[in-house]
Amino acid sequence: MAAMMQPQIILLKEGTDTSQGKAQLVSNINACTAVADVVRSTLGPRGMDKLIHDDKGNVTISNDGATIMKLLDIVHPAAKILVDIAKSQDSEVGDGTTTVVLLAAEFLKEAKPFVEDGVQPQNLIRSYRTAGYLAIEKVKELAVSVEGKSLEEKKTLLAKCAFTTLSSKLIGGEKEFFASMVVDAVIAIGNDDRLNMIGIKKVPGGTMRDSFLVNGVAFKKTFSYAGFEQQPKKFANPKILLLNIELELKSEKENAEIRLSDPAQYQSIVDAEWNIIYDKLDKCVQSGAKIVLSRLAIGDLATQYFADRDIFCAGRVTEEDLHRVAAATGGAVQTTVNNVIDEVLGTCDVFEERQVGNERFNIFSGCPSGRTATIVLRGGADQFIEEAERSLHDAIMIVRRALKNSTVVAGGGAIDMEVSRHLRQHARTIAGKSQLFINSYAKALEVIPRQLCDNAGFDATDVLNKLRQKHALPSGEGAPYGVDINTGGIADSFAKFVWEPAVVKINAINAATEAACLVLSVDETVKNPKSESAQGEAAASAMAGRGRGGGRGRGMRRR
Repeated sequence: MAAMMQPQIILLKEGTDTSQGKAQLVSNINACTAVADVVRSTLGPRGMDKLIHDDKGNVTISNDGATIMKLLDIVHPAAKILVDIAKSQDSEVGDGTTTVVLLAAEFLKEAKPFVEDGVQPQNLIRSYRTAGYLAIEKVKELAVSVEGKSLEEKKTLLAKCAFTTLSSKLIGGEKEFFASMVVDAVIAIGNDDRLNMIGIKKVPGGTMRDSFLVNGVAFKKTFSYAGFEQQPKKFANPKILLLNIELELKSEKENAEIRLSDPAQYQSIVDAEWNIIYDKLDKCVQSGAKIVLSRLAIGDLATQYFADRDIFCAGRVTEEDLHRVAAATGGAVQTTVNNVIDEVLGTCDVFEERQVGNERFNIFSGCPSGRTATIVLRGGADQFIEEAERSLHDAIMIVRRALKNSTVVAGGGAIDMEVSRHLRQHARTIAGKSQLFINSYAKALEVIPRQLCDNAGFDATDVLNKLRQKHALPSGEGAPYGVDINTGGIADSFAKFVWEPAVVKINAINAATEAACLVLSVDETVKNPKSESAQGEAAASAMAGRGRGGGRGRGMRRR
């Protein structure tokens, strides 16, 4: 009787939503699988694209996993983990974003029956971590180094990696054209880690083949005044002055009061303003520079002044472009025109203004530092050029990674099948439940070749059986065999030049395993909508109170 009289303990606010236990974990796994189903069909050379239309009316067409995940605006807390790993894969490696989401979802899908049967999630997590470690070791063992080759050989090898990345993109039809362009751009910036040293400029119109690479800097003609057309548009070996100051006639900014006893004195004040600007312009001319670029405005007076002296000028150049010009030409951006010495001036072999489509571009080529490159992209629709830019970004990242880490593995699902076979063999040596868990991890890795077949319209079961048979050969000669997208059979991926940097696979397996373990380790979700709305209302009322005469106007008396 006493037990019945116990008062109810209210721990959380009314309206708090708590879900815990097995059902909660299964629900999280289902959410992650649903997210993966969205990007599943974008994998591989025969992957489809997604058209995403946001609330502002912007339309994006893409098959880049990270881009799609960002634009989906997912609100489910567990599924957001997949968005995070896609972003991290994109920033770390650049490619393999769809792969990482599919792997994480497949690991969870394979774990689901065990969870439903009452297996403690921690046992699953421990086995998955072990399997992840073994998988990464196997990838490192299978990786082939491309170090120590001549520059020409290296270029060919890097172009092969770029082929693999670009083949699954919208511009896959012109992959040879763009792959060589990407490799040249990456080699041009050398060991510089800053990706913004490779500029991508988009000009609608023309065909993809009209795109070109500038070994230097190119940017669109900036806003200009009347005298601009009288300036020379081509120079050989010019000196370049980079500024971060305005070259405009400025009146006194402050509300200064000047008392004059003689009207003639007024002219001296006006003259002083003109003298200041003329002094600045004279110093620019005396520096010997033939090209003057400034981040801030260059006015009509300065434009005409430079035109009379055969000097080219451009104002309102974006900061990124100005820094790239500085890096390429060896100049330094100045915040004053006083004491401009030769050391701060940049130079290049040729400067010219060229018409590209209906835009005019200022192009600096043959730069001494050569630590920058610009790709000018052409194409029909704006969405198409946007997607081409995203595709090139992935290819640039991949080539940079391959250049730095210089180990590649066979693509086309070959490495996944080989790691899967290795894990299955290893599982047989383990007594206990973890044998089942590692086996399920190995099965999950087969999602990549299976999805490649599904997207290409082949019979996945048939192709996977052929692959398993080939990879099971004791001699190990079947290790590089993957899906042949062209024939619907299997082929040696290394011989077909379907390569990808080992770091892509290592990162993907690592991130997917971590994400799967993270979701499996959550057993309770607490959601408190009431307190969230209460906080929102309180903040709104506080803001409203501040707006309604909370402060005194200027000049009001205190009451």
